[in-house]
Amino acid sequence: MGAVVVFAAVSLDGYVGRDDDMPGPLFDWYGNGDVEVTFSDPARPFSVTPQTAEFLRATTPQMAVMVCGRRLFDITDGWAGVPPNGEHVVVVTHRPADDWPHLGTAPFSFVPDVPTGIERAKALAGDRDVTVTAGDVGGQALRAGLVDRVVLCLVPVVLGSGRPFFGADGPPEIQFEDPQVVQGSRVTHLVYDVRR
Repeated sequence: MGAVVVFAAVSLDGYVGRDDDMPGPLFDWYGNGDVEVTFSDPARPFSVTPQTAEFLRATTPQMAVMVCGRRLFDITDGWAGVPPNGEHVVVVTHRPADDWPHLGTAPFSFVPDVPTGIERAKALAGDRDVTVTAGDVGGQALRAGLVDRVVLCLVPVVLGSGRPFFGADGPPEIQFEDPQVVQGSRVTHLVYDVRR
């Protein structure tokens, strides 16, 4: 069985996006190098530094299913029906996506709550990892004890306000093992396993 991983770029003050939901400089490291990598969609390449490329190439092939909230799904228009990471996306929502043009043809599932979303994603992922977006969905998964690992792609910027990494309700009290640290350019990748 794979791990459940909260994975996101984050500012020094703990935000995954500005107040308008846009990442601003948090995603600059995806284009600051000369090594091309992709997650699961070859049509969405990134140009990163060798250190970041090595980190992503070791991490992303294990990611099979992504769990996100309806807010991110709406902002991205469901990535035009192509999962940005892995082969399937599970969207946690109380609002049906009946008018989404890719409904029924894209590898997306819609579920009413985070525990159901994680359960569905784990069933789809098999022995590979499930990634959970940071923010409210990731925070709920952490508070429910459903997360095995947190990956922070720490960017040297202070946003001042925005969307908190652990969601509006804040993080639970939780201990982690010492991190694996990979230093890129304009990003430090920190991998923390939950202490059990």
